[in-house]
Amino acid sequence: MLTALGLDAVAESVYRAMLAHPGDGVAGLAARLSLAEPQVRNALDHLSELALLRPSADRPGSLRAVSPDVGMEILMARQQAELAAAQARIEASRAAAAQLIADYADLRPEVNTPDVEQLVGLDRIRDRLSRFSREAREEIMTFAPEGGQKPEHIEAAKPLDRTLLERGVRMRTIYLDSVRNSPHTVEYVNWLAALGGRVSTVPELPTRMIIVDRSAAVIPVRSDDTAAGAVVLTGQGMLTVLCALFESVWAGAQPLGATAPLDQDGLTAQERTALTLLADGHTDDAIAKRLGVSPRTARRIATDLMERLEARSRFQAGARAAQAGWLS
Repeated sequence: MLTALGLDAVAESVYRAMLAHPGDGVAGLAARLSLAEPQVRNALDHLSELALLRPSADRPGSLRAVSPDVGMEILMARQQAELAAAQARIEASRAAAAQLIADYADLRPEVNTPDVEQLVGLDRIRDRLSRFSREAREEIMTFAPEGGQKPEHIEAAKPLDRTLLERGVRMRTIYLDSVRNSPHTVEYVNWLAALGGRVSTVPELPTRMIIVDRSAAVIPVRSDDTAAGAVVLTGQGMLTVLCALFESVWAGAQPLGATAPLDQDGLTAQERTALTLLADGHTDDAIAKRLGVSPRTARRIATDLMERLEARSRFQAGARAAQAGWLS
């Protein structure tokens, strides 16, 4: 039950046994739980690392389990710290990827190199993506920042998705949090999951990107017009950076079937991102584009944040958010 908080099954059973039978030593715990003593000792080491065990004042030289309410607070605080660290890594990777993309965004067809190929026109982009899909053997990793998917696009994608997954190709896709409000997209994701595909969401993505077998990546030359052109990157250095970016974002993403978690300030990741954009002076249209939502939804999110901050203006909302420690 506590796996999500960092406890494996053995450590959890030892923790529960120590709460119920505080006088048991290693041998007693091993006998009670039908475990080998080395397993119990490893579990005790893990519990100590998590600060769930403390020296006993009543029995010098032995350990006691902290109470469940204190223990859960410790585990939750640790998880929040890990999430914050993961978010920091995501931002650093995002900045590196943005620079990499910018370096190649101005390439022209006549300056192709062995590691960079320019694709001009939607037909050529689709042909190359189709070829990559047919040739994929291990995994396809995708950033999909367009928001909710259109039903006709979903139906067109299903036959290829089924073929890939039945062939044993792993598929991991990261959408924007806004797709949680798109019933047909959620239905599609559930269909994918039944076949073995994995989908998570984040508040914003740096660009559309498809990585095939960690050997080739396709990214648009213009994030605001993905049909204008794309580049195929195959250089080892570039692929290493882009794969690291994907893994970093994936580590901080939320599985689509799960409820979006709240942080220590009671904000979802989408609300946190919207608040940062709001404080930076972005318009509703700009915020909507970054979050993959409609301008109306962006206005609703901004209005809700202002009400929670009891602010009468966006400037006042930014000031109060900073005072409350809601902005880094």
